[in-house]
Amino acid sequence: MNQSPGPAPSQSTSSRRRFLKAASASAASLSVAATIVPRHVLGGPGQVAPSDRVNVALIGAGGRGLQNARELMKLKDVQITAVADPAEFWDLKDFYYRGVAGRGPACKEFEAHYQAKQPGYRCQPFVDFREMLQSAPSEFDAVLCAAPDHLHALISLHAMRSGKAVYCEKPLTHNIAEARLVAKVAKETGVATQLGNQGHSRDGMRRTIEYLRSGILGEITEVHAWVSATRWNPSLVHPPTIKQPVPKGLDWDLWCGPRQPVEFNHAYAPVAWRDFWQFGLGAMGDFGCHDLDSSVWGLELGKPTRVEMYAAGQTDPAMIPFGELGYFDFEKTAYAGPTRIHWYSGGIRPARPDAMPAGNDLPNRGVMFVGDKGVMVCGGAGGAPSVYPDELAQTANEVAQSMERSQGHHSDWIQAIKGGPQASSEFGYGAKLTEITLLGVLSLRCGEVIHWDDVNMKATGVAKADEVIHGDYRPGWELPG
Repeated sequence: MNQSPGPAPSQSTSSRRRFLKAASASAASLSVAATIVPRHVLGGPGQVAPSDRVNVALIGAGGRGLQNARELMKLKDVQITAVADPAEFWDLKDFYYRGVAGRGPACKEFEAHYQAKQPGYRCQPFVDFREMLQSAPSEFDAVLCAAPDHLHALISLHAMRSGKAVYCEKPLTHNIAEARLVAKVAKETGVATQLGNQGHSRDGMRRTIEYLRSGILGEITEVHAWVSATRWNPSLVHPPTIKQPVPKGLDWDLWCGPRQPVEFNHAYAPVAWRDFWQFGLGAMGDFGCHDLDSSVWGLELGKPTRVEMYAAGQTDPAMIPFGELGYFDFEKTAYAGPTRIHWYSGGIRPARPDAMPAGNDLPNRGVMFVGDKGVMVCGGAGGAPSVYPDELAQTANEVAQSMERSQGHHSDWIQAIKGGPQASSEFGYGAKLTEITLLGVLSLRCGEVIHWDDVNMKATGVAKADEVIHGDYRPGWELPG
């Protein structure tokens, strides 16, 4: 693929890079006792001086990519300098995100934002993220990946191997083997990382965990998590067979990436690729890293020993079901007895608890913890917790704050790049959370109960599980180890 022609980087960016290059060359000859040298000049991977600006490249400029970029644009010590996306333009007016997206609209929006203070600013557009990493690596310090799920591991691995800090949307990977490899490379390279499960940094999530660990609910043995999400293509019962014209400015082969290419059809893109196992992971993959997070983090759960998941309204084995129903079984921890997490999607919800006062109802999306003293109900993705019965709520209000509050999910990642503490959903934790989510996907796709052998990364007695655990890659698109 050829790089899309892009304007030269701004004068301020080039000057900064010349300074860093000169500083790196001279660092060895300077006396550390006499000179304070930024950590990144001394060789720390993916680190930027605390006083310096972090330049970020966006890979995947769809609706979610632009949402992430707008969070970065709120931070004064961040600048988006490049965009890579196979699509020049997407019309998202009929989807959740609304508006337009693609590398063209993204660059236009970023230039309008940054030129207000830097008239010479230009955002460099690229079609292929690999060429961006190879041809312009000095122009950015970090990568934010918001491409479709099947590209997450490939992009993250290439970026980390290039020494770039990485923020990757959830789920971190498309299969379990990828999750383990991404965690391994993150640890080896030491770059600052963050999984895009933004609810992890909300105050409601932190308060939920404080309640869980305080013991006010008694012993917790049961958790319920639910989301109303279903298919984007509600009337489609099989993958499309009609070839439609590829939109102008879209490199469809590149969009397919490591997966065997299919003929273009708008049932796949934009956005609706989540309906197909080849590219997406359904509601479980889309929301699991959000709504299993409070349980896994707060109760310090390990990997599940047994997972059983059922499809609701399945029509074709290549497509996700309309809904999901199942559970994950975990061993006892310091904060919970042997625990079962129930999962629901597609409009299915658990029964309303008796402890909830009349007139109250469960939210459309949420998490419920059941203990032997009471229950706690939270909104999805780190929503604020409510404790029942009412007499237990007063006890909950007296639980002291014990967890530091976040300055923001994206800001925490940026501060980690600048030498601060690692982000709380870094890839070590993010890979674990993703793997748990993908075990639900594994049971769904295999149609069998999964007894998980965590050490050997095996579904005991389910031979066909291996192809889902490891995935498949077309020649030339193998993962960098």
